[in-house]
Amino acid sequence: MSDERPINPRFAEDLPFNEVAGPPKYNRETDGPVAYLSIADTAGSVIGYVWGNDSDNAAGWVVPPGLSASAVNAGASWLRALRSGKARGLAPTALLAELAQGANDNKLSHALPGSLTEASSLAALRELAAGG
Repeated sequence: MSDERPINPRFAEDLPFNEVAGPPKYNRETDGPVAYLSIADTAGSVIGYVWGNDSDNAAGWVVPPGLSASAVNAGASWLRALRSGKARGLAPTALLAELAQGANDNKLSHALPGSLTEASSLAALRELAAGG
C-alpha cells in the first residue's frame, strides 16, 4: 500500500483569470512641464506634491524620502483625491485648482496656500522632492 493520497481534482484544474478594471487613474508619467501643489502636515512640513499635466492626462503624488509613517498616512487622502478627480472627469490642472482652494484639506494635511506653481518636468519635481 502506498502512503500517497490522490490529488483532489479541485487542486489540479486550471483557474480562469478574469482581469477586473480598477478605479480610474490618471497617467503616471509625462515628459512635459507639470503644475504642482505643495502639501504640508499639521506642523507645516511639506510631505509631498500633487502634480498634473493636461496634455498627457497625467497626475500623481511625489513624496520626499524618509517620511515618517504618520506623514505617509497623511498623504493617503491626496492619492484618493487624484482617483476622485479622474472619476469625475476633471483635467489634472482643474483638479489642482480645486485642491488649491482647500477642497481636500483635513486634520492631517493641507495644501499650502499660494503653492500652486509649475516645474519644467516631472523629473525636476522629483529632484525638488528629494531635496536637490
